[in-house]
Amino acid sequence: MVDDTGGPKETRSRRKFILTGGAIGMAGLAGCSGGSGESGDGSEEAGAGLDGSSDDGSGDDGSGNGDGNDGEPGDPMLADDSEFEFADPNWEENNYLLTAVAENDYFQGSKTDLENMQNRDIDEIAHGEPPQELPDDESEWVDPDPLIYVDKPGESGQAQFQENIQPLLDRLEETTGRSVEWQPVDSNAATVEAFRAGRGHLGDISTGTSAFGVNLGGVVPFADPISPSGQFGYRLLAITRADEDDIRSVEDFARDDVSVAHSEPASNSGHQAPSALFDQYFDVTPGEDYEVNFSGGHDQTGRGIAVGDYDAGPICSTCLEDLIEATDDMSYDDFKVVWGSNPFPPGPLVHRYDLHPDIVEGIKEATIGTDWTGTDYAENTGEAEYIPIDFEKVFHDILVIQRYNGVEYESGNL
Repeated sequence: MVDDTGGPKETRSRRKFILTGGAIGMAGLAGCSGGSGESGDGSEEAGAGLDGSSDDGSGDDGSGNGDGNDGEPGDPMLADDSEFEFADPNWEENNYLLTAVAENDYFQGSKTDLENMQNRDIDEIAHGEPPQELPDDESEWVDPDPLIYVDKPGESGQAQFQENIQPLLDRLEETTGRSVEWQPVDSNAATVEAFRAGRGHLGDISTGTSAFGVNLGGVVPFADPISPSGQFGYRLLAITRADEDDIRSVEDFARDDVSVAHSEPASNSGHQAPSALFDQYFDVTPGEDYEVNFSGGHDQTGRGIAVGDYDAGPICSTCLEDLIEATDDMSYDDFKVVWGSNPFPPGPLVHRYDLHPDIVEGIKEATIGTDWTGTDYAENTGEAEYIPIDFEKVFHDILVIQRYNGVEYESGNL
């Protein structure tokens, strides 16, 4: 473990910090072995996009001035969709239309990625405080009726429909013996505040906001979802429009004529991860090498790039997928991907630390103990099963990124 968790002083020390912290118990910061990062013989390798950088900046400079691959005349790095390889897209030399990412199911990682994260040898929290324990004094236990389920803000321009999640709410009522009310929120800050004020008892929370929820809201992350196809999590994609022939690398984000959108400050893939990873792997520091324009969410980032309000930006892969699927006048061919990370864990299910243990047991029975495969719930939400997690292990990389960025867990930073 790296002892110094203070904020970085300047770019070079930032790069050294994350590389020596680093491999932070795994090959590469953002992902882990297994799934897209596991070789055919079972040995562990660094995942796509995170395995080839060196601190001296040697290798392909990503400027697009090299030989490149066959593709559209304007961008010699634009490779044909058929050349995309899931295990190694070779981002140093290739750009791809988002179509290739979609056709190769590259938006997520695998269940193996989650299992490898969970099995890492980590015995202390990387940044901030660990989730609070249940109080010893039983008089401090909370036994509410109704239970309030706080649903994180949705992408694609709308909150998650209550009818989609209703089967889970019904199951929770069966296993806890309490009525359950669904409470949507319109921001990540509102999610944390609901738990902090005791107005929320269980629910889900976004990846980048999870540590804020732990440190400010008293939540305990206890499970992560797996999709019906056995996939897990999401990736950070660095994207631009398909017709932006002169943007071929994250390095081009630093040009004066390129407008770059990030989603919001607490977002992992929309701000925290690119602030660390762009610095590490491209020597491009958001906020220093280019102006950060906060769009207000992944949905707004995708739309803004599509219509030309922004030229490029980092975005959550599954959020972009959902946006395109929900938007009639938008397609995968509209976007080009110049870099992609290994998978990150998705936002976890959480409960208040002081909930009566009988209620917590019922919550876990309804989630971890229920197989939703083949149900309307799995089809509508994309969550077929829930896997128990240890927050300090599965979210270790998120916490290291936030430590690297000097994040302080204060409500004003959400």
